[in-house]
Amino acid sequence: MPAVTVTPEEARALIARQMPLIDIRGTDEWRREHIAGARTLPLEHIAHGMSDDSALRAADTVVFHCQSGMRTGNAAEQLSAAVYPAKAVLMQGGLNAWKAAGYPVEADRRQPLPLMRQVQMTAGALALGGTLAGAFLTPAFYCIPGIVGTGLIVAGITGWCGMAKLLAVMPWNQARK
Repeated sequence: MPAVTVTPEEARALIARQMPLIDIRGTDEWRREHIAGARTLPLEHIAHGMSDDSALRAADTVVFHCQSGMRTGNAAEQLSAAVYPAKAVLMQGGLNAWKAAGYPVEADRRQPLPLMRQVQMTAGALALGGTLAGAFLTPAFYCIPGIVGTGLIVAGITGWCGMAKLLAVMPWNQARK
């Protein structure tokens, strides 16, 4: 059965009826901010026919969400298969829509920013800094944005990001409970 989408208001009503809420974002994203009662189960750990709630029935509903609704939308078939025979529903707009509707979230600002945001900020700072240094100091600094761009292309093609690996071992990214 294909997944259907629900608004944050409809998702809230389902959650109030004790339907499970699964956050498919990464654990680092979940630690920083999540909907109260949501379980974290990153998308890469969700497999066909998998359910730790082995007693799911066709009458049951499982609510999935991500940050913006993009990941859940792209993985709709995978999520439906994972909870079969239960019905999978995807919250439109994800956590962003939940907050826009005025619903509360549990936030821990002591947790580091999600790793991909750190990569984006670092890559942007290096590219901007290299460009400015190349323009105002010496053209040799133009190699910095070139190296960063090459690294991003390699990461996009292979799925391996050296900058993310490096940032992940930084002291501020070590697990905090």
